[in-house]
Amino acid sequence: MTSEAMDTLGQYKITVWEEESFQGKRCEFLMECPSIMERGFRKIRSIKVESGPWVGFEYPEYQGQQFILEKGDYPRWEAWSGNSGYRTEHLLSFRPIKCANHNDSKAILYEAENFQGHKFELSDDYPSLQAMGWGNKEVASIKVNAGAWVAYQYPGYRGYQYVLERDRQNGEFKKYSEYSSQAHTNQIQSIRRIQH
Repeated sequence: MTSEAMDTLGQYKITVWEEESFQGKRCEFLMECPSIMERGFRKIRSIKVESGPWVGFEYPEYQGQQFILEKGDYPRWEAWSGNSGYRTEHLLSFRPIKCANHNDSKAILYEAENFQGHKFELSDDYPSLQAMGWGNKEVASIKVNAGAWVAYQYPGYRGYQYVLERDRQNGEFKKYSEYSSQAHTNQIQSIRRIQH
């Protein structure tokens, strides 16, 4: 076992169930799972995160809409999708978010692709970017300098979720299609640091 693996052992633990309300087949994970179907599951319908932040995906191989999973219970899909308006009743892959550091998170939002135009530096949570001085509803590129963030399509942490991490793509998201494999829009109106 590598020293990195030993350092992270125990920091990340998630238990998943095939049915809602923690029923049916269950399995514990300490590391990523690119396809729950390879473990004999049809889907994940309820989740308990015991430690570490995780990100769940609607499709195998970390594809599709993403959902932030922080410490707590998720007995049904509404618990992880929140007010997204995007109905994903199951998850098929998930992984831990290893660079989350709530006390030391920094990001820069840009109005144009490739880190051009007006910029807005962040080190705190913003339930409404417009109320805090960001001039429009779109964010065309983002640079994560430290930690991990979850950006939302609408104010109040609602709508599509985009998990943006310092250790993915070197923290550089040059255009909105790099936010996730299912990024349909560059509309981001709220953003927060991921808890660890």
